[in-house]
Amino acid sequence: QVPLVESGGGLVQAGGSLRLSCAASGRYATGWFRQAPGKEREFVAAISRGGCTTYYADSVKGRFTISRDNAKNTVFLQMSSLNPEDTAAYYCAARANPNPTTREVLYDYWGQGTQVTVSS
Repeated sequence: QVPLVESGGGLVQAGGSLRLSCAASGRYATGWFRQAPGKEREFVAAISRGGCTTYYADSVKGRFTISRDNAKNTVFLQMSSLNPEDTAAYYCAARANPNPTTREVLYDYWGQGTQVTVSS
């Protein structure tokens, strides 16, 4: 299967910024999901294989930006104006289909996650 490796998580103060990375061996439509303690995993953002189409959850619109690097085998999630409600384990997921989706079940591969903690 396609290995995915997330990185960039850590501790940040409320109002701060953090950038997460999802490295893969090839180009895939990629989504970001997060799961906070005691809550269900939820969709955050997604980007198509070509990088031209993006989706965002309403809760992060205007604060988070998903993008791809020049080689299009690494996907970033730039997070700004972070608040304690953004604290969660963040996961990237990829699918063979080049189109992104907000639906967790449609992704084929998952990374192991990276923890983001926002202090108040």
